[in-house]
Amino acid sequence: MSEETTPNPETEAPAPQEKPAKAAKAQATAGDGEKPAKAPKKEKPPALEDKPFSDFINQDFLPALKQTLAKVGISDLALTFEQQSLPIADLGDDQYWQVIGRWLGGQRQFHVIFSKADIQAPKYFTCADYGAQPTLLESFMIDERKVNLDLLLLYVVQRLNGQKWLVMN
Repeated sequence: MSEETTPNPETEAPAPQEKPAKAAKAQATAGDGEKPAKAPKKEKPPALEDKPFSDFINQDFLPALKQTLAKVGISDLALTFEQQSLPIADLGDDQYWQVIGRWLGGQRQFHVIFSKADIQAPKYFTCADYGAQPTLLESFMIDERKVNLDLLLLYVVQRLNGQKWLVMN
């Protein structure tokens, strides 16, 4: 003969209940021994910088540069992207892709020069004031391993600010 006992709530703890998510997962895997199928990963869209060189410059860099420089007060900026010889005399007749910016009626200008049709390739910068031709060609963004749109914009603004063309000290 066995005695029936009723659980004493003060001395006996109730059996732990599984959380609904765990229980559903356990049921899904217990039925056929296979893991539930994972949702396919969403493919990341390609980076802007992976576009063809001229598309990136024309569709992304030039509009973003114009907008960025407008925020710092340059409203009459004319930007062009063309392949031409270097703007400094006696450096040869080789053709380089260049982003050329002019404002104040052409009184101020800068050139971002790409040594190849690739934003990761070595770049150069030159600028001139009062409508003169540039006289100095300098390396540009030489320490950056991976160049992207934001870095290009930052460096151009930083370089123009170094000329004290954006913010007066």
